[in-house]
Formats: sequence, structure tokens, C-alpha cells
Amino acid sequence: MILFFVFIFIKTILLILPILLIVAFFTLIERKFMAIVQRRKGPNVIGLFGLLQAISDGFKLILKEIVFPLNSNNYIFFIGPFITFFLSLLSWIIIPFDLDSVFCFLNLGLLYIYAISGLSVYGIILSGWASNSKYSILGALRSTAQMISYELTIGFIFLTVSSLSSSFNLSVIVLMQQSCWYIYPLLPIFIIFLITMLAETNRHPFDLPEAEAELVAGYNTEYSGMKFAFFFLGEYSNMFLMAVLGTLLFLGGGFPIILSYSLMFGLKTIFFILFFIWCRILLPRYRYDQLMNLGWKVLFPLSFSLFIFYISFFKSFNFLITSPLNTTQFYIYE
Repeated sequence: MILFFVFIFIKTILLILPILLIVAFFTLIERKFMAIVQRRKGPNVIGLFGLLQAISDGFKLILKEIVFPLNSNNYIFFIGPFITFFLSLLSWIIIPFDLDSVFCFLNLGLLYIYAISGLSVYGIILSGWASNSKYSILGALRSTAQMISYELTIGFIFLTVSSLSSSFNLSVIVLMQQSCWYIYPLLPIFIIFLITMLAETNRHPFDLPEAEAELVAGYNTEYSGMKFAFFFLGEYSNMFLMAVLGTLLFLGGGFPIILSYSLMFGLKTIFFILFFIWCRILLPRYRYDQLMNLGWKVLFPLSFSLFIFYISFFKSFNFLITSPLNTTQFYIYE
């Protein structure tokens, strides 16, 4: 029994460390790409071509003083960033990075990710409330309302994809796309997903919870040092997770055509990452009322209508097929 838990602990560390490194260099890629578009150099001092800038920023945040605001709830103020960071890592245990490489083979994988993304609101709202700052609580309330609004839309996106593949298991969804990626029959759903994933991760042009012109820095205004770093890592980890989900749900994962699975998986994920960066560079920020109107009056009714349409269409023409895999068990790959 002890050896089993040691084995699980080692596998968890081997899963988390690469993700943290990728997230760290994700920030460097974003800064480099923005510098190229804006015709400036970007980070180029620390390390060859500035490649160690992300590591340097991490050490800088570790060494910074941790400050607790006056009259704040210190316990919740301290725990809030850890909740956000921890929940951002939980979803990675069911991501199939290869055809036979997944930490946990879970039948209800999409529902699991949906539940974890809903829980991530708690870290933000607790941090904003415990800071005892008007800017922080306004940013936390904005973020909570925004995530709840767009959770409904992304829920119907998950239902549409899972209905087409007759499974909530991510590995099965990838295998079902051997002959045809879901981006072709589900192109309108894919476009909605691109918009929704920006709002879900509080990214530009939907970064209203952190609008510096209105709320200084939103829910993390009072945070410094490593507590701020946990928010930062959680945000970029969620962005990377949404990029991976887009690859799995619509682009066939990394299913090998010419190159290997892992290489194809990485190239497709880079497409979504560059989409995040491109939106930050080119698009102006929405007003908050525009954001809510887009979520409740456009995307939610549209995603629900498309879900009904696709289910009716596939059922009428008998396109809904049963998964060839037995997904009635839950197990961990050894």
C-alpha cells in the first residue's frame, strides 16, 4: 500500500513539474510574440535570447515580501491563491497526452473538468473578499459573474461533443475523430468555444475582472510575492488547459497522420496558444455590460439552439454511434 502511494506521488510530481515549466515559458513566448508584433525587442538580457527570463521572474517573486492588508482576513487571504492554483492543476490528471499515456482514465472526464472549473470561482471570490479592498471585491464579483455566465455556454459545447462521440471520456473522443475531426461538422460550436475560452480564463478582450483602468488589478490587487505568483500560474495553467481541450475536442487530439501523436498534439495546442496572444494584442477590451449581453443574449441561446439542432440532425440520420471502448470502469494506468 505504501509503495502504491509513493508511486502515485512520483507520477503526480512528474505530471506537475513539466506543466509548471511549460506555463513559465508560456509567459515568455507571449512577451516575445507581443514584442515582435509591436516592433520591439522584448526580454533579451537574462539567458540566451532572454530564455531564462521566466525563471528569473519566478525567483524574484519568491524573494518578495508577503504583505497582509490591514483588517484583512489573514487566513482566507493566504489560502485563496492556493485554492486557485491547486484547482488549476487538478484537471490535468485526465488529459491524454498520448494514446496510451494518461494519468487517470476517467469515464466522465468532461464532467470532471466542468466541475473543477466551477469550483475555481471560490478561490477568486474568497481572495477578493478577504482583501478588504473595494477594488478586490469588485474584481472578484465580476470574475464570478463572468465565469458562471460562460460556464453555461461551455456546458452545452461539452454536451454537443460528447453526444457526437457517445462518451464523456477524452480518450474516446479523440479516438472517434480518426476519420474526421469534429471541427468540420461542429464548426459553429468551435467558433463559440474560441470566444468562450477567452471569457472563461479572463483573458483579453474579456479581462474585466483585472481591468487596470478601472480596478487597478482586480481581485489580486492586494497580493504580492508568491501569493500573486500562484494567481499568475493558475491563470496561465487554465489557458493552457483550454488550449489542450480545444485540441482534444475539435482537432482530433494528436492523432498521428504524418508525425507522431505527441508532436501533432503540441503543434495543434500551439495554435490555440497563439490565438490567446493574438487576441490580447489586437482586440480592445469589452465593457462589462457588453460582456454580459454577449454571454446571456447571444452565446448561451446560440449554443443551446445548436445543441438541439445537432442532436436532432444526428439522431434523424442515425449518425450517433456507440463508443467502441468499454468505458464503464475507472482505472489508473500503471
